[in-house]
Amino acid sequence: MLRPGDRVGVAVSGGADSVALLVLLWGLREKLGIVLSVVHFNHKLRGKASDADEKFVAKLAARHGLEFHSAAVYVAEKARKERANLEDAARRARYDYFRSLVESGVCKRIAVAHTADDQAETVLAHLLRGTGLAGLGGIHAVSGPVIRPLLAVRRSELRHFLRARKQSWREDATNRDTKRMRARIRKTLLPLLEKQFQTAIVEHLATLAELAREDERLLDALAEERVRATVQESNGQARIAVDDLLQAWKGAFNPENTAAADSKETGKAMALSRRVVRRIVEKVKPRTGQLGANHVEAALELARNGQSGSSISLPGGVEVRKEQDALVFQAIESVAGEPLQSTPREYEYKIDLAGSDTEVRVAELGCVFRLRVIDWPPKRGETSRDGAVLDRDRLRFPMVLRNWRPGDRLRPMGHRNSHKLKRLLNERHVSRWERDGWPVLASGDDLVWTRGFSVGAEYAANERTRAAIVIAEEKFE
Repeated sequence: MLRPGDRVGVAVSGGADSVALLVLLWGLREKLGIVLSVVHFNHKLRGKASDADEKFVAKLAARHGLEFHSAAVYVAEKARKERANLEDAARRARYDYFRSLVESGVCKRIAVAHTADDQAETVLAHLLRGTGLAGLGGIHAVSGPVIRPLLAVRRSELRHFLRARKQSWREDATNRDTKRMRARIRKTLLPLLEKQFQTAIVEHLATLAELAREDERLLDALAEERVRATVQESNGQARIAVDDLLQAWKGAFNPENTAAADSKETGKAMALSRRVVRRIVEKVKPRTGQLGANHVEAALELARNGQSGSSISLPGGVEVRKEQDALVFQAIESVAGEPLQSTPREYEYKIDLAGSDTEVRVAELGCVFRLRVIDWPPKRGETSRDGAVLDRDRLRFPMVLRNWRPGDRLRPMGHRNSHKLKRLLNERHVSRWERDGWPVLASGDDLVWTRGFSVGAEYAANERTRAAIVIAEEKFE
């Protein structure tokens, strides 16, 4: 958790656990070679009592000659504005402050005082709410810059430690409010379990959490390996073949993939497939959002039975779309709670082709388009394999290089009639995400070229052409 030279901010609320953590680390600071400071976050939930907690902690820091860092947020008001659960809003605000201290270089680590009792309460709360293996893992001893050195210590031991040293602490009355589930677990459920069922229930739940975290790490590593092997990422998208997703277990442990999966193998496959879905969503989601088991199952059902083109929305601003034999995960924006596709990439560049060559850099696509004028037919051999060759004399200038728009039509060489570009893109299985900003070249009201197709038949170079224009597209270097 700690290395010599680390600057450690001790999160002290004023309660017994956090005060004990400060006293313990103070006594160990020279042996550990660490530099301590005291961190306090005032949630402004209990009026004068909250302010009195802050003053108590400030005096405690001064008594030990330590730097004192504090912040205050009216969490109740914040929760109302965000329409969030009060406890969740308080936790996010508190950890946002801790993170800011680390990012600013004030501390390298933040030590918080969660105990074995907190761990047991958390595991029980997750069980009562409904959870999987990750929830059984409870509180992690190390989470980024946050460390929890007391996670194996009982709350009663810490109070005994403080009393022996005549060190006072503050009591938070809200911890006794049994309207809150955590308080009911602490005051009613755990004492009942200890008294009537198992005196070592706290230790057993802590052990369960530790074992669950070990298994979770193993399974997560396996899922991440499958994601690296099967998921293609580009332009904010993640694509995985349906077979790779639904047969993840066979892909991981049976490279030849020859035997048909029996019912047991199917169960294994689904366990790993669910984890693969979760990891993909974590990679692409643009904001926070809790992915439930029902959401994961909906994504797998889309893979199994969804029609190509159908899609679902997931928490965190993610849309999943079935495209032929693949699932594509894409980050989306959200306005007034309704998921929307991000703003289309729109651009328009005029091309007069005054010189022999012209280069157009389209920042919106990260591409450069080069238009080169050549003699025709003497140099035809240079471009005989390239369908993007226009007859210069049939074009009207300035031409316009722009993004495609609804209603655009093109008659590629080899076609009798013009077709809507949307139809042509659909026939090529170009997804609606890929076609965002799709480039076209217009001469007057006509499209003469678009990416991925031969040029417009009326404007293609032929045996009567004297000067031709060759179009090439490249990514920025």
